[in-house]
Amino acid sequence: MSVPETSSITAGASRDPSQMDNLRREIALAWYFAWSDTRARYKRSVLGPFWLVLSTILGVGGLGLVWSVILDVDRETFLPMLTVGLVLWQLVAGCVVSAANVFHSKASIIKNMRTPTWRISLQQLFTQIVNFVHNLVIVAIVLALYPATLSPLAFLSIFGLLLVLANLFWVIQLVGFLGARYRDLDPLINSIMPVLFFLSPVLFRSRDFEGLDVFMTINPIAYWIEVVRDPVQGIVPSLSVYAVTIGMAVVGWILALAMTRAKAARLPFWV
Repeated sequence: MSVPETSSITAGASRDPSQMDNLRREIALAWYFAWSDTRARYKRSVLGPFWLVLSTILGVGGLGLVWSVILDVDRETFLPMLTVGLVLWQLVAGCVVSAANVFHSKASIIKNMRTPTWRISLQQLFTQIVNFVHNLVIVAIVLALYPATLSPLAFLSIFGLLLVLANLFWVIQLVGFLGARYRDLDPLINSIMPVLFFLSPVLFRSRDFEGLDVFMTINPIAYWIEVVRDPVQGIVPSLSVYAVTIGMAVVGWILALAMTRAKAARLPFWV
C-alpha cells in the first residue's frame, strides 16, 4: 500500500498521462467530499456556512474594540491587522486541531477501501479552505472601510497564502499519522492551541513586542501569519520570513513523505 501511495503523491512530477489523470481524479474527489461535508453540516441552517462569518464578525468586533483600547492603537491600522490575523489563525488552527483525528474520522474508509491517505488530508485542507473563503468576506469589508494600508504589495499575500497552504497540507498528513498512532495527541493539541493563540501575532505584530522575539523566532505560526498579513499592510516580508516558511515546507514534506512510506500499511490497524 505504501509504495503506490507515495508514487501518487509524487505523480505530478511524472509524465505518465494515466498517473496525471489519477492525480486529477483524486484531487477532484477530495474537493467534492470537502464541499459535500460542508453543505451537509449546514443543510438545515438558514445562514449555512455564513454562520462562520458571523462568528468572525463578533470576534473582530469584540477583540477590535477591547484590544485597540488596551494597546492604545489607531483602529484604522489595528482592525485590518486583527481581521487578517484572526482569519488566518482560524485557518491554521482548524487544520492543526483536526489533523490528529483526520484518519480516525475516516476509519471505515481506510479499513475497507484502498484510499491514498494524502487525499484524506487534502480533503480536510479543502474543508478549511472553504471556511477561509467565507471569512474573506469580512476581510474585504474591513479593508474597504479602512483602506489606508492597501497597495499593490497586497498581491504578495497570494504567494504567501500558497506557502501557508503547502505547510498546512504536510502538517495534516504528518500529524494525522502521529495522531492515529498516539491517541493522546488530539487532546494535547486541543489544550495547547488556546494558549498558542495569545502567543502568536494575531492580536499584535511580532515587531511590536521586543520581549517576545525569541518565541516569535521558534513559533512557525508567526511566520505563516506575517508572510500573508504584512503585504496587506503595505510591508514586504523579510527574506528570512520567506526562507523559513519555504524551508518548513520542504523539511515538513520530507518528513510527511517518509512517514507515509513507512507507516501507510499499518494505518488500518491503528484506526
